[in-house]
Amino acid sequence: MTTTLTTTGTPRPRRAPGGPAGTRPRGPAGTRPRGARPRALPPHTVFAERLLAVLSGERPVHWMLGHTVGEAYEQLVRIAPGTPLRSLGPRPVLRRCSVQVDEDRSAVEAFASIATGARVRAMAFRLERGEDLRWRCAAVELDGLGAPPRPAAPSAPRPA
Repeated sequence: MTTTLTTTGTPRPRRAPGGPAGTRPRGPAGTRPRGARPRALPPHTVFAERLLAVLSGERPVHWMLGHTVGEAYEQLVRIAPGTPLRSLGPRPVLRRCSVQVDEDRSAVEAFASIATGARVRAMAFRLERGEDLRWRCAAVELDGLGAPPRPAAPSAPRPA
């Protein structure tokens, strides 16, 4: 048995990584069994992470240029400068992301909850599948931000 010195200078026994002898998987470290492919994240989760990176200021808005269509890029341009998800404390994380799929599977309405410490924010976005079968973001809202401004209701004349 070999020993290793800890930072305090006391010896401790060294154990084999992976548990008791004979339980470690065979093959070079960091490899997967043959035929196993890494699990790909669903498109709505990938886009939620991308939008989170832009809205927290980790990535610039133009990073989404090829991944948006229609009004979505303009919505990001309006929302992102204030970096609404930026935090001085812990990094914002995607807590949950769910979808509702259209019948023809060409569009997805997604909603995500984003946590920054104890604070939880809501984000909604729409993905549309193009003719090239790539998903693109078509609309974004964060806590109601990003929606086009609503026209003011006409005011009724006041009685004199």
